[in-house]
Amino acid sequence: MSTTPAGIALLGAGIFAKEAYLPALASLGDAAPPLKAVYSRSETSAKALVVAASEVLKLTQPPSIYYDSDNDSSVNLAALLARDDITAVVVALPITTQPGIIVKALEAGKHVLSEKPVAPDVKQGLELIRQFDEKYKPKGLFWRVAENFEAEPGIQAAAKAIRDGKIGNVIFFKAVAVNYVNKESKWYKTPWRTVPDYQGGFLLDGGVHTIAVLRTILPNPLTHLSAFASLNKDYLKPHDTINAIVKSDERFHGTVELTWGFPTNTKPQTDGFVVTGSKGWMSINHLWSPPVVKVVIKSITEAEDGKEEVVEEVIEETGRGVEFELRSFFDAIAGRDDGLGLGDPSAALVDVAVIQAALNSHGNLVALDQLLAA
Repeated sequence: MSTTPAGIALLGAGIFAKEAYLPALASLGDAAPPLKAVYSRSETSAKALVVAASEVLKLTQPPSIYYDSDNDSSVNLAALLARDDITAVVVALPITTQPGIIVKALEAGKHVLSEKPVAPDVKQGLELIRQFDEKYKPKGLFWRVAENFEAEPGIQAAAKAIRDGKIGNVIFFKAVAVNYVNKESKWYKTPWRTVPDYQGGFLLDGGVHTIAVLRTILPNPLTHLSAFASLNKDYLKPHDTINAIVKSDERFHGTVELTWGFPTNTKPQTDGFVVTGSKGWMSINHLWSPPVVKVVIKSITEAEDGKEEVVEEVIEETGRGVEFELRSFFDAIAGRDDGLGLGDPSAALVDVAVIQAALNSHGNLVALDQLLAA
């Protein structure tokens, strides 16, 4: 029997693979299984990722290269998935490509961590989860969705503060994501984003992050919404802006504003998230250079003289969401559950459902449980 340690493969050689996954794997060091292979649809991009991986991870043995080839079956994805020294794959491919690749990897007996969103729409997500639950989960395989915002230590700290009652009972909230994307953006220049063949465009690709934060920090799930969606920049088809009113049964309600169609990179100063409770409020902001999640908690307490006193607590956590989601995944497949519940495909499907409902609401009230039961 081989004594070579089991390894992983990275499927996808785009921007996020290079700029997020490779540094996160480097930060994990020996806590991450060795990277033994990479796959991309093109040989050129696969080779470029191997060069980057060898440098960032300081590899003495570069990962094997796999890509789509009509002439050589030994370098295609099936050949990679047939390797018994690769036990898990990290999938960072275009949104519409991922579901089929996830199934192929599971069918080959690999554990899977796939990038958000879980699927292009609720229907495909439900079918993917059904297949996993019925066919692959009983075999002991793990499948998680890589939603790095829910894994951020700062977001987890904010969720704990709310659970601990530091702002009392949640009564309302707001979430705002203002983004400027021009045709020169490295994200726009990604071919599959330039002409998206999935609903919402950037609103789905990026908007699920905002919903994942709400799902993580709020004490009860969102249940209903009424929204309008619009397109304000033609090159960001099919939509680039959502304004929604959202509620959690009769518990609390809030607003969600998402745009990738802002007219300028000079954006208004506004908090990304504000959660108001019966005994205080909290703001959460992502600061990008360097990456930090900043949480400000204002708790109302009663002073000795009977007057209200506002106590401020500030939490600042370095942005390490990708590293934490990878660590949690690797721990899970090694039999060590961290108990955080990160990457649950059914939870990630709720994020897609919220975006899908907002895109199709046209001002009408949408019950999310009905959409998820479709």
